[in-house]
Amino acid sequence: MELVLSKSKLRPWNDNDAFSLAKHANNKKIADNMRDGFPFPYTIDDAQRWLNMAMKETRHVLLAIEVNGEAAGGIGIIFKENVYRLSAEIGYWLGETHWRKGIMSEAIAGLSDYAFAKTEIVRLQAEIFSPNIASMKTILKAGFHLEAINKKAVFKNGGLLDQHVYARIKE
Repeated sequence: MELVLSKSKLRPWNDNDAFSLAKHANNKKIADNMRDGFPFPYTIDDAQRWLNMAMKETRHVLLAIEVNGEAAGGIGIIFKENVYRLSAEIGYWLGETHWRKGIMSEAIAGLSDYAFAKTEIVRLQAEIFSPNIASMKTILKAGFHLEAINKKAVFKNGGLLDQHVYARIKE
């Protein structure tokens, strides 16, 4: 799948993305707001491991955010199972040089629209750590709303953080 938006293109990852992935992902400000599987420093070896996994993925949607011809971030939908099978989680990150340009809110909205149109999903949610105010503003711009704040739900960098849960429901 490929979604061409006004500010970026969402497309499958490919082998040629390793350098730009490592360049944009190697940022502590990004890693601090991601789950522990997202390393810092982010090396070319980390990029190649991610690409090997992402290019083989068949159940979930894992896409590069291409800006100006290079993979500058990532966005994905992780489908839930069992009684949660009509729900999914959306996750995303973007290289710092592209922050505050509307790229991410457009990408989240575009992928959400796609998921609602092309899958049986009726609920998308994002889980954002309490210090990440910029991501909270971005997800609101993409049509999500705050549903819950789970107190001390995240242990990151040696401390407990609240987790803000945002959701968008299929209309």
